[in-house]
Formats: sequence, structure tokens, C-alpha cells
Amino acid sequence: MNKSSRNVLLTLGVVMSITILFLSVGPYHENVLTSMGSINAIVSSATCPTPHHEQGLLAQRRANATMVMLVRNAELEGALNSVRQLEDRFNRRHGYPYVFLNDVEFTESFKTRMTNIIANSSSVAFGVIPKEHWEQPSWIDEAKATSDRNRLSMAGVKYGDSIPYRNMCRFNSGFFFKHDLLQKYRWYWRIEPNVRYHCDIKTDPFLFMEDNDKVYSFVLTVYEIGATVSSLWKHVRDFIKKNPEFVVPDSSMGFISDSGGATYNLCHYWSNFEIADMDFWRGPAYTAFFDYLDSTGGFYYERWGDAPVHSIAASLFARKDQVHFFEEIGYQHDDWGHCPLMEERWQNGRCSCDREHSFDYNVDSCKAKWDRFMYG
Repeated sequence: MNKSSRNVLLTLGVVMSITILFLSVGPYHENVLTSMGSINAIVSSATCPTPHHEQGLLAQRRANATMVMLVRNAELEGALNSVRQLEDRFNRRHGYPYVFLNDVEFTESFKTRMTNIIANSSSVAFGVIPKEHWEQPSWIDEAKATSDRNRLSMAGVKYGDSIPYRNMCRFNSGFFFKHDLLQKYRWYWRIEPNVRYHCDIKTDPFLFMEDNDKVYSFVLTVYEIGATVSSLWKHVRDFIKKNPEFVVPDSSMGFISDSGGATYNLCHYWSNFEIADMDFWRGPAYTAFFDYLDSTGGFYYERWGDAPVHSIAASLFARKDQVHFFEEIGYQHDDWGHCPLMEERWQNGRCSCDREHSFDYNVDSCKAKWDRFMYG
């Protein structure tokens, strides 16, 4: 019997008991129950809280973690869809907080509707991104940047002429984890509007990461558009040459380079889904790495994405066993998605996705390369 049925039976039982008591009392006891208001008060006090706000069902142990979404007011419907699915598939059992970030103030409608669908509604925060973390820096040569945007646009590169897209990539690469609302957290799960979570997530990914010394995780890995990062690897090599101490011995260089580091093969973890350790991004290696890349202007003169920047850093500054692929998490972003391929995991997660359409071994996926690198 489900909880809703038990609540109904409990309420009916209380009402029937009160009715019998009311009929049985004599004239000297009529003051015991004087109005339906008394009955309503008793019934109300006996009714169990609705499942939407049952904190007693939350897992006893949680990591120091939060969900993070960078979202615009106009994307409310898509954001609601994503959060509702994540709540249903995972977070209603854990109550992890949410942080929503925007480059402008959130509307009251956005905040009210979003908070209403989150079970642990007391742990929802809405923040504005500081202009210095979002806007194109004043030292960027705008004439050169304009020329380069036009070149990429003429070549048909997606977001080739977009400044806001570049602002977003730079922010996600080097600033989101510096936001005041995120300072008290170590772990984050990045979520996006209009994504789907195909399966129940029965193991807490944050605790798995924490307990197994992981720093970065993914579900999709793809090839970057070469024209957007034409000089990125040159700058990566320059940084490595100047700071060889940051590259760990058992790195994942073999995943992102087919030539021992001479060239970049364009593989990256698709960062619209990532669960990772913000202390890794806050550490000395990544801080120096981002600052160096940012100083070159490549986020604006080209169109460097946070996905290759994060991926290259995780591949070089973390051991390969600290990067994890979450096979059991079914996920969909636009046309590309991951569906658990193992029958047992697919059934255990009550997955709704079609395994035959999982992107894992598509020609545009780097998953086969990951498998060969990790497992031979």
C-alpha cells in the first residue's frame, strides 16, 4: 500500500473514531466536542506530512555538495523540467541544496516556481554573477576579437559570433567555483535546462567520488570543433613546459593526445554534465593553468569552451584513476545521450532510454578511445 492510501485510511479512521465518540457522549459531556472546527483540528494534527516535504526519508549521510545551474530567466520552463527529473530520480531521497546563477537578477516568478518543486526547499539559493567574472575583459583587443568572431561565423561554427557564449565558457572555466554562494561547498553537480535523467540514481555520486578519491566524472565524451581551439594546445604545451611539476605521473595524457603530448586529439568530457571537486579547480595547478590560458585571450579570440579546458586539466593534473565514468546515470542533452548498456543496471535503474541509441560508441564519441586508454 502506498503512502497516499495510508494517509487516506488514517484520516478516515480518525474521523470515524471521533464520530462514534460524539454520538456516545451524554448531555454532561457535550462540551468535549463542540464544533467541526475541533474535529478538523484533531484530523489535521493526525495527518502525515505529504511526501513532497518528508525530511525523514532523507539519506543520513551527505557530502558537502550542491547542485549548480547557470540559467537565464527565459529558460525557466526548461530548468523546471531538468530539476523536476533530478528530484524524482535522485535528490528527493537526499535533499542536496541547489545554487542557481544568472548574470542578472532572477525574477520572483522564477524563484517561486523553482523553489516550489524542490523537496528541500529551504536549501535553494539564487545568485547574480559579478560583472568582473562574466563580461569580456577590458584588455581584450575588440577589433581582433570582432574579426575572429566574424571568421568563425562565416565558417558556420556554432556560436561563432556570440559574445555571451564566450562569457559563459570563460565563467564556467575559471569563475563559477569562486562565487560567494559556492564557497562553503566542496562538490558540485552541474545541471542544465532541458536535459533528461533516464534512470533512478540509487547510489549517491557525491559520496562515491568522496569515498573513492575521485575528482572529476562524466557521462559523455565527444570531439571538440577544431576551429574553436586552434591555438589551445600550443598554450597548454607552453604552460606544461613552464610548470612541469603540475603534471602528475599517472595522468590521462594518453586519452587527450595520440602523439604523447605533441598534438591534441580534440577529445573532451562533455561538461554540461559533470560532478567534480571544486577544491581541484581551486588548487594551485588549475588556478595557474586557467590564469595562464585566460591571459592569452583565447576565450574571445577563438571560442575556447569550458569542456576542453576542464578536460585537459583533469587529464593532466589528476591521476587517471581519479576520473570516473558514471555508467549507471542515464542522461540526455539535445540529440546526444548516455543510456546504461548493461542489462542489470538498465533494469535496476528503471531506465526509460533506448540502449540502442546510446551515444557511447557513435562516430562522434570518444568513449571507445577512453575504454582503450583505461582498460587496454
